[in-house]
Amino acid sequence: MIKIALDAMGGDFGPEVTIKGAMEAIKAYDDLELYVYGDEKKIKPYLTSTERITIIQTDKVIDMGETDPIRVIRNQRDSSMVMALQSVKDGVTDGVVSAGPTQALIVGAHLVIRRMKGMHRVALAPIIPSFDRKGKILLDVGANVELRAEHILELATFASVVAKSYLQRENPTVGLINIGVEKGKGRQLDNESYELLEKSPHFTFVGNVEANDILTNDADVLINDGFTGNIVLKTMEGSMKTIGKILKQEISSSLGGKIGYLFMKKNLNRFKKRFDPNEVGGAMIFGINHPVIKAHGASNSKAIFSAIGQARTFIKNDVVGEAAKLLKEIKIESEENN
Repeated sequence: MIKIALDAMGGDFGPEVTIKGAMEAIKAYDDLELYVYGDEKKIKPYLTSTERITIIQTDKVIDMGETDPIRVIRNQRDSSMVMALQSVKDGVTDGVVSAGPTQALIVGAHLVIRRMKGMHRVALAPIIPSFDRKGKILLDVGANVELRAEHILELATFASVVAKSYLQRENPTVGLINIGVEKGKGRQLDNESYELLEKSPHFTFVGNVEANDILTNDADVLINDGFTGNIVLKTMEGSMKTIGKILKQEISSSLGGKIGYLFMKKNLNRFKKRFDPNEVGGAMIFGINHPVIKAHGASNSKAIFSAIGQARTFIKNDVVGEAAKLLKEIKIESEENN
């Protein structure tokens, strides 16, 4: 059985959505067992089955507005998030899903489960939509404001394993987010990263990718530091929301628009679905010894279901183990070059 720890209290809506998503996951995957951490009294009203569900009572919840993640992880060991992480550390479960505060989960994963050998940084890596409908991995989107070129190479290697096992890319491609497509563009970090990525035998490097080509380029993995990645992600999210509001505004502004909407309703719903983050589920924290999935704070039950499915796939395909093998090869290659 694949055993996943679920932080039932995390997110803006707590058990109401996490448990509903968990129930759907139990129905969908007969090889899944969930360990649910949270307030049992608040969890039970949403349970439709107790099959392959174990509830572990926790009295504390890490607040979504927490500003000191290191302090809260160290001082609230009996919170739902930390206890879920500890269950992986203790070998009770194989991975974690939480919609709790992002920085607290990143710090908690780092302090409790620990960073895997061969990784000098961790990164937050969501799967973003793409024009070809296949999806792409974007990282880092906020775990590290600054990275070194060797860190980017390690994270790109990890991401290539995820692209292969989760996105089903036989020969993963990696692009470096930059201010121009030509070699030599950007900061010193970008140029040093370009050189390392170009030489890697573990994936195909497609060169620099500009922000205006994020959704349409051919790369399976798009990478740079967390400052750059976060701006790209937030710009995408904001643009999609604004486009949706403009469409709604224009449709409702005239009778012709309202009539046209009736004919275009299915198309517009499909358009919305292609950019719906709830379809993806969450972002994996790359570089940790076991899969940890961060679902967004405003997740609905579909997003939690998708995040659990993500964690299940990562565990089943031993993504961390496969990445560890490639990271060893990077270290050997580095030693040989020196």
